[in-house]
Amino acid sequence: MQPVSILLNILWILIGGAWMAFGWLVAAVIMAITIIGLPWARAAFNIAVYTLLPFGSRAVRRDELTGQSDVGTGPLGLIGNLIWFILAGWWLAIGHLVTAILLAVTIIGIPFAWAHLKLAGIALWPIGKVIVPA
Repeated sequence: MQPVSILLNILWILIGGAWMAFGWLVAAVIMAITIIGLPWARAAFNIAVYTLLPFGSRAVRRDELTGQSDVGTGPLGLIGNLIWFILAGWWLAIGHLVTAILLAVTIIGIPFAWAHLKLAGIALWPIGKVIVPA
């Protein structure tokens, strides 16, 4: 990871990234407790790590990365994402949107607000995504 990414990640954690990563972790734990939600728990845990340290990484669709469709990027992934949206996606997206609005008030917070907006999109549709170095 480059020094600029390290600095941005430290600032990110201090001004709002940690509490949203915690939200993703809570969603992962709740999904894991239900046992039937284990596929969503795995995705939520991966994105919790990404939410904690977003600079220097990016989220991409798995089928774009590998060139092959799989369970998470096919029709079952669509159904999984719809279920995720109903159970947890909308409230995580709202958390990211509220944080983005609060950060966008200051000029220094605009890059962090932009990162929260990207994470809000991922919060709505996380199944079939993979985190890769930027």
